[in-house]
Amino acid sequence: MKIIVCAKQVPDTNEVKIDPVKGTLIRDGVPSILNPDDANALEAALELKDKSADVSVAVLSMGPPQATYMLRECLAMGADEAYLLSSRTFGGADTCATSTTIAAGIRTIGAYDIIFAGRQAIDGDTAQVGPQTAQRLGIPSVTYVQKIREIKDGSIIVERQLEDGYEVIEVKTPCLLTAVKELNTPRYMSVSSIEDAYKAEVNIWDENNVNLKAEDCGLKASPTQILRSFAPAPKGKGEILTGTNTEMAVSLVGKLQELHVI
Repeated sequence: MKIIVCAKQVPDTNEVKIDPVKGTLIRDGVPSILNPDDANALEAALELKDKSADVSVAVLSMGPPQATYMLRECLAMGADEAYLLSSRTFGGADTCATSTTIAAGIRTIGAYDIIFAGRQAIDGDTAQVGPQTAQRLGIPSVTYVQKIREIKDGSIIVERQLEDGYEVIEVKTPCLLTAVKELNTPRYMSVSSIEDAYKAEVNIWDENNVNLKAEDCGLKASPTQILRSFAPAPKGKGEILTGTNTEMAVSLVGKLQELHVI
């Protein structure tokens, strides 16, 4: 069984700040990490590999050259192969152009049975790239997978997370599944595996390697453009009422009347 995991290197959102003048992200000095939901996707693939010696796992990402560090982390966790789609031509891509490029990369890797991806990336939160990639590949997809129940010959049964429960879906393979954090707990890297990962090869491909034209990817192929990004204005401080219950209730009613809420 061949499994491909789509992963993304993202800035650690706990460290991200926005330039108040330019309205752009301040990336200088901000550490990059493996997108959390993608870590769950990788773990799902590795758990299947643990159960069978016939399973191989390849990790595919699109990003700048430094994303190779994230891919080596994936190799250290247990992935067998790593591929990075990296080119200035890919820059400025929205989800539409990104999915086009990722689908081209998957076709170049070759035959596969399952594609795992994270539900969404923490730097964009669109949850669009996974399903769009499946559409471009012409395969079925199931989003928000919280449990893999059974793998059959030619199909897989999963639980899809809903707001008030879950639904059980059987989908034919090849297919694409997007993972949520409830699916598993990602494993840690071992010291020996980290050493091996930095000796391993990371395949770096540009648009020519995946048979894409410049006008089919990156900014030129992106119908969506971000005009401005900004941090919401901080809210005013709240007021804490003191006194007895009766006194606080009277005070609260009076303030709400002043604001014409009641």
